[in-house]
Amino acid sequence: MNKILVPTDFSEQAENALKVAAMLAKKHNAEIYLLHMMEIPMQQIDPINAHSVVPEALFFMKLAHKRFEDLMASDYLEGITVYETVKADITFNEIKDSCKEFEIDLIVMGSHGASGIKEMFVGSNAEKVVRTSDVPVLVIKNEHTDFNVSNFVFASDFKNDNKKTYEQAVAFAEAFDAKIYLLMVNTANNFMTTYEANSRITDFISNQTFKNYSIHIHNDTSVENGVLNFSKDIDADLIGISTHGRQGIAHFFNGSLSEDLVNHSKRPVITFKI
Repeated sequence: MNKILVPTDFSEQAENALKVAAMLAKKHNAEIYLLHMMEIPMQQIDPINAHSVVPEALFFMKLAHKRFEDLMASDYLEGITVYETVKADITFNEIKDSCKEFEIDLIVMGSHGASGIKEMFVGSNAEKVVRTSDVPVLVIKNEHTDFNVSNFVFASDFKNDNKKTYEQAVAFAEAFDAKIYLLMVNTANNFMTTYEANSRITDFISNQTFKNYSIHIHNDTSVENGVLNFSKDIDADLIGISTHGRQGIAHFFNGSLSEDLVNHSKRPVITFKI
């Protein structure tokens, strides 16, 4: 973990994420890239009429720079290499592009979640990043004075397409010397016997050398409820989940467990792209 990207709108939630990123950066001697996306799509400006818009864009650029200065003067960033980046784009592809540009290993971002009609039509910013990111995304909901991961829930169906994401989860767990709780949630609509579930999980991890884990089969009304309820029962520090990054019409009809958890979980969630 050498480079951490933190998208910021200078809100309280964004600063909560930055504080966690700072703890990770100090622990792993990593650099932080602070990214602010201005809500002025400058690349779409008509050059003929640009003179009426550019002063406004310059004003917001200066304002963003001043906020960066104030933020980087924070005590918790002392001793950390922090780069400030402003992108004049309101789309979330800019985050994905920035990850490639700066060779980012992890995104840490804050979220207040979304629910109900707002979730259906708008969704949280974190959800949109999770949907498009190729690198792991750590979503922080609350302020953490000490971000430490001891109990790490990795929820999965433990099919083969999740093996690479599990390897990423193991690397994260090893960095914190954390225990992984391998969780499969049983529902009435997708039932599997305990014997079958245990066999699938055991086969899934058969070639792994990581030993600090336990296997759990949890029955619930939905997979999301199962993950949330189990995590509450063991007082998990972190929930890990794989995501397919569904978009467009497929996302509307099928949804995504990872995005639902990002919206609804009060605990930190880290997503790994399949």
